[in-house]
Amino acid sequence: MKLITYMAQGVQRVGTMLANGQVIDLRVAVEALLTGRGEADAVDQATYLVPSDMTVLLERAKGDLSLLRKASDIAGNESKVDRVTLTLQAPVPRPGKILGVGRNYGAHAGEGGLLAQDEPRIFAKVPTSVIGPEAPIPCPASVTKLDWEVELAVVIGRKMKDIPEPQALEYIAGYTIINDVSAREFQFDVKPPQTTFAKSMDGFTPMGPVLLTADELTDPTDVELRCWVNDTLMQEGNTNDMIFPVAYILSYLSRFMTLEPGDVIATGTPSGVGCFREPPLYLTQGDHVRMEIPPIGVLTNDVT
Repeated sequence: MKLITYMAQGVQRVGTMLANGQVIDLRVAVEALLTGRGEADAVDQATYLVPSDMTVLLERAKGDLSLLRKASDIAGNESKVDRVTLTLQAPVPRPGKILGVGRNYGAHAGEGGLLAQDEPRIFAKVPTSVIGPEAPIPCPASVTKLDWEVELAVVIGRKMKDIPEPQALEYIAGYTIINDVSAREFQFDVKPPQTTFAKSMDGFTPMGPVLLTADELTDPTDVELRCWVNDTLMQEGNTNDMIFPVAYILSYLSRFMTLEPGDVIATGTPSGVGCFREPPLYLTQGDHVRMEIPPIGVLTNDVT
């Protein structure tokens, strides 16, 4: 199931996107399903189970999305939304936490002349940096080293604390794509380096286009990632090059902090970023960035 957040007629809604691109309003679909079962309070139940905020939806679902999946599968015409009338948002527009893992691909660490780490290198991206598909990436006037990073992102589905690695994947709601946009002069050139600041400016976390539920991506250790800038392929990698796989990252984080529904974990980027090229190459106004993870879809944004 591909969960989405979208705007229609000025109202934020949560829906699903079918294989043919058709969008289903999940609240309407759940109401129709419950009404068909003879539930007297179908409207109230649907309103509670499918709020307009993805984080709240995941919290109320408690890891069980089966009712939403059933409603989407049998949705009738009353639940369908005209694609022309809606604008896709980031699947999780305002996560409680966004955590990233630096230097987590062997080839990416190698291109920077860096050694593999003993444990994951964690940084944060603030929630206000999130934008959706096709939204513009703003480049501040003082930033001249704007870089791209395609990443597989994990969205947490259930509260997670002190979870062993073998059970960690059970706490995932699904996966999406993140562009970990970075102002490299703040990450590398200043003293002390300011990684979180460099990656948290407004618009520096494009996310989407969908949240692919975990039942449709059961093996995050073999996923391809690609990034194009202006139709030139810049990054091409596979999660099998991760130094710390998804399950280990989640288990490691849960030792030290509680992960909650809707939290987003960006799991690292493969080689091919701009700052490590010879000569370095950075994004400028008018550039078009296209990122693809085949099971999830394509995320595109232009730099403004």
